[in-house]
Amino acid sequence: MELTHTRILVDCFKECFIFYRDVMGFEPIWGTEEGRYADFNAGNTTLALFDRKSMADAINEAYSVNDQFNDRIVLVFQVKDVDKSFLELKEKIKFLSEPISRQYGIRSVNFRDPAGNLIELYHEIPME
Repeated sequence: MELTHTRILVDCFKECFIFYRDVMGFEPIWGTEEGRYADFNAGNTTLALFDRKSMADAINEAYSVNDQFNDRIVLVFQVKDVDKSFLELKEKIKFLSEPISRQYGIRSVNFRDPAGNLIELYHEIPME
């Protein structure tokens, strides 16, 4: 398992994209300021931005822009096989769903650590 991304969940995507690109100086490697998801080169890891409502939708959770308890960050780990990791861990972890293939080229599954932080396991798949 390898930590590949820290994903910041935001309600003001365009403003945050511009901030991390123009103020912080991170090079965008995927996505644009008009999108809902972007990856930035942050040295040995990737800093990702994702629209907070879109993340709540992806894990089938309620969302409100005023809800301070909606997730603000996701730790993203790449594994060799999400389904295999799911089977190995399902007796130890309460997953939020079964593994799912996403149209943007990953197969993923989410769960929470004991403190409630959102964690994602993924592996790349061909884009649909």
